[in-house]
Amino acid sequence: MYNVRRTYNKIIYHTMKRYSYILMAGAVALSFSACRIEEKPTDEVTDLPDWYYTGGRQGTAYLSTMNCFEQPTPSVEKAGLVDQFNRGDQLAERSFNSNAAGTRSGLGPVYVRSSCQHCHPQYSHGTTIQEGAYSSSRVGNGTLLVVYNPQTQAYVTWLAGMPQLHAVAPFKAPLDESLINVEWKTATDKWGNKFSDGETYELVYPVVTMPKEAVYSARPEFAEAVKALDLTDYDVMANATYDVLLENTIGIYGSGLLDAIPEDSIVAQWAKEEAAGAKLNENYFKGGQWVGYYANKLQGDGTPYVRRFTYAMSRGPLQDGAGANAIWNIPNVTRSDRRYHYLDLNGKVYATCASKDPDVQAGFPEYIERIDPNHEHADWFTDDIEANIFNFLTSKSLPVEMNDDEFIEMMVWHRGLAVPAARNVKDEKVLRGKELFSQIGCATCHRPSWTTGQDDIKDPNLFFKNANTQLPRYQNQKIWPYTDMVQHKLHMENDIRTGWCRTTPLWGRGLHRQATGDQYDARMHDTRARNVMEAIMWHFYSEESDAYRCADAFRNLSKDDRDAIVAFINAI
Repeated sequence: MYNVRRTYNKIIYHTMKRYSYILMAGAVALSFSACRIEEKPTDEVTDLPDWYYTGGRQGTAYLSTMNCFEQPTPSVEKAGLVDQFNRGDQLAERSFNSNAAGTRSGLGPVYVRSSCQHCHPQYSHGTTIQEGAYSSSRVGNGTLLVVYNPQTQAYVTWLAGMPQLHAVAPFKAPLDESLINVEWKTATDKWGNKFSDGETYELVYPVVTMPKEAVYSARPEFAEAVKALDLTDYDVMANATYDVLLENTIGIYGSGLLDAIPEDSIVAQWAKEEAAGAKLNENYFKGGQWVGYYANKLQGDGTPYVRRFTYAMSRGPLQDGAGANAIWNIPNVTRSDRRYHYLDLNGKVYATCASKDPDVQAGFPEYIERIDPNHEHADWFTDDIEANIFNFLTSKSLPVEMNDDEFIEMMVWHRGLAVPAARNVKDEKVLRGKELFSQIGCATCHRPSWTTGQDDIKDPNLFFKNANTQLPRYQNQKIWPYTDMVQHKLHMENDIRTGWCRTTPLWGRGLHRQATGDQYDARMHDTRARNVMEAIMWHFYSEESDAYRCADAFRNLSKDDRDAIVAFINAI
């Protein structure tokens, strides 16, 4: 199922989908007997609760088949952006190529993945990481490596924040993934993984082993050159004292709706939780006000924005968020505002090592002739091959490989992906679970709903000339993402880097297996929770957890009530 591809003609499908839900429902049901389609309600249907419309009336789609995360929002059609959405969709789902010209060209010279689908199968979050050798080539493995300095908790400077695992010849991968191993271990909480009524559950988590031999820049022949760069954490690399964790990608769908939440609403939520005694990340928020804004001073003008995207809340508005960044740094495909390679945080480590590698030197002349056949960059064609390689890898004026129209179409698609409507909204068990979800405190962090504002789109990149007309918007919509947009700590075994993690939206998560064919739900930041029950009980693992009291209350519920909460979470 990981390599399954849609059998629909995507352009015809997306163009007609708004007018063919009922017809398609019957056809798809024949081949997906286990899947149930939620048809778009007619105007006469008035008794559906507002939480059925997870993305509001302008952001909700009504399929619950394997295509459920791929639908455009009604706002895409309303804005006349269906064609752009379809072209962006095609750009996102197919692999980039290493050729220097032609369709989807420009992959490399080193890269993390070759397509969006590799990390976001069917535009969901990544599938469960498998035990054994780490393989990023498997479509669906959206779990990325996090290599960091355990002394400072910072990413190592000699790799990229999202380390590359592939290279286009003659270059070599910064990491040799065949030497990286993932092992699943079991954890036991203080209750022996047992509920009050005797029912048991399991807790597992991944551990990554990455020997020094897997690191290209740690090869002995490069030691003196790398040491001369005066890296602040050279000793961490030289002595293999780094740590490696995993972080799974989240679903792309609904990102535009989260982007439409007003900044002052997010600040108010942080202030509310701080006033209630919650422990917050003081690097971002302290004393009732935001203190750690996101700003882009490289492509933009440094305007400060409230943080909202990624586990680490490393990004502000979506137009300079994880997706806008990833379409450049994951395949290393340049665009007009990013005419340089994504290599490592230091900026010179990989370039230094590659320039001194005899194999790279031998193949570089042929490679660079393909990249720059007219020799427009004289410093790539001197008599000094080592300098040529270094100059190319560190250049700030590389040829543009993704044109501006393509990037705009990519962002129309990214901002235009709808959220599937909630399911089983009249089921008594689901309704009981919804009541208990709030009653025991889950809704404190997994805040059910937000209201979007005027959605005057912000662009820290300063790329869009008029984002309000170029992209779909979501004005004054009540949406149901089930997140407070705040970071918390759960204090789990082998936890996320720094321990701080933004509350993950729950909308649509119950459809992950159906969309991707994954064996498990792949919940939590590293896919450790194989189902909702395990995800909840990881919240309870440590008494220091911000969610401990809530999870403790869950533990002492009857089995019927626990199952009702699980049913509700899977329904939203």
